[in-house]
Amino acid sequence: MPDTANIARHLPLMAELRPDGAAVKIPRGRTRKGEIDYLTLSFSELDAEAGLWQERLAKAGVARGDRTLVMVRPGLPLIASVFALFATGAVPVVIDPGMGLGAFLACVARTKPKAMVGIPLANLISRVARNSFRGLSIRVSASGRLDARLGRKGDGSRGLSLAPTAADELAAILFTSGSTGAHKGVRYEHGMFEAQVGMIRRTYGIEPGEVDLPLLPVFALFNPALGMTSVVPEIDPRRPAAVDPAKIVQAITQEQVTNSFGSPTLWTRIGEHCIARGVMLPTLRRILCAGAPVPARLWDDASRFLPNGRMHSPYGATEALPVSNAVQGEAKTGSLSGADVGKPLDGMRVRIIAIDEGPCARLSQTRELPRGEIGEIIVRGPVVTKAYDALPEATAASKIADDEDGVLWHRMGDTGFVDDEGGLWFCGRKAERVTPAEGAPLFTEPCERVFRTHPRARRCALLGLGPQGRQIPALVVETRVETSSEARELTRELRKLAQEHPDTERIQVYYYRERFPVDVRHNAKIHRLALAKWAQTATGYRSEPKR
Repeated sequence: MPDTANIARHLPLMAELRPDGAAVKIPRGRTRKGEIDYLTLSFSELDAEAGLWQERLAKAGVARGDRTLVMVRPGLPLIASVFALFATGAVPVVIDPGMGLGAFLACVARTKPKAMVGIPLANLISRVARNSFRGLSIRVSASGRLDARLGRKGDGSRGLSLAPTAADELAAILFTSGSTGAHKGVRYEHGMFEAQVGMIRRTYGIEPGEVDLPLLPVFALFNPALGMTSVVPEIDPRRPAAVDPAKIVQAITQEQVTNSFGSPTLWTRIGEHCIARGVMLPTLRRILCAGAPVPARLWDDASRFLPNGRMHSPYGATEALPVSNAVQGEAKTGSLSGADVGKPLDGMRVRIIAIDEGPCARLSQTRELPRGEIGEIIVRGPVVTKAYDALPEATAASKIADDEDGVLWHRMGDTGFVDDEGGLWFCGRKAERVTPAEGAPLFTEPCERVFRTHPRARRCALLGLGPQGRQIPALVVETRVETSSEARELTRELRKLAQEHPDTERIQVYYYRERFPVDVRHNAKIHRLALAKWAQTATGYRSEPKR
């Protein structure tokens, strides 16, 4: 095998080590007995299928370094085409479906792909919205069905051929969820992917032969490197919260799934489904629950459907993942201080610095805060990316060079603190903190935890009304209210909770909305800035603070 840092090398390696092991299972209907009917490819067959994709891409003119927009179905087309691009040394550009056409086209225009692998709808969009696709000269079609013939070793495919890419060579551009601003393309290098694979394997004790059900499609790309079977879930990636939990439970039970990644929103739904029906998931060794803080109730409920496994909450971001990890049974779930996100993983370093809105070029320009004090979270380590794509100002605002060795620290955009035991706590997004005219800032996670003890406020959002530095604290609760009298009664109940704590005592205005705007990727991150704009014209219910 070539001496290369190419992240695609893991697929042919697994094809050698576990040629007949199941690599991917794609649902294609139901059997007469009601079981899920899967099309199964072994690691050898997946390597051959990816090899066919690589040949097809090469014939179309895709070469090393070419940015290639990937718009295919989750499962086999996604895994095979992306590994083919990795192996070629081309740069897959992966953008979340469902972010909205305007945002999507803006991301494409900024990234400037030369090639595209896409379903027919993607090809149509590329021709209609020509201004956003300037420079696109290669189109490779991927049908909406399972694409092409299955690559098996006997049909002419030799498997992947690896370009000798360097560890610092650009491997992919992945986009952020855009929960607090515009979506940004993050530049991933081959060495960063390699570091992620190693860190995930060590942290969670993942072994070859395990079975994964990735509820976020892009996480299936890690499985060939980890030697896990990818069971493609029956889920619409554009609307993950609309998932039918019964289908997920059936897949886990039928395929003896040992690992699954999903957001708190999804696992709350799945957990409630299991508890209501007395269903246990004995094969699951671990659930990785990320995208937003895990609610205390979900931590508590996990033991009721995970008899032989535990829930984990990896903390990180598209720009740096994973940073730390909280574990069921060890996480401090009852605290109102914030969300316990565990201790930093081996190789990762975390600092809390005084909050600063401007860029900081050098670490010496920051002020590190003592333990227990809330500030801005910055991290460094082998999985920390170096830059956003074509956004130099955003890069300058988010990266800090260490004065000693020049290694970059990433500003997570989050607030938090480190406790006396070295554990990291998340207190909310920096952009979403509330800054009143008087008193200290209010942070979303500690404040919202006070109200989430109320049965009708399981999801709520702290807002700041008005300009920064003179904001009026307000709270929006995701619930349906029929009358103003019902809203006023609920406000009195929430106000009573608020008065028990110094920070929440300052919250004067309460709003009620049936559904929150959330991120497309996880359906878990609340778009609080969008809620603040909505609140400008919505009906709020005031309750005077205690004097």
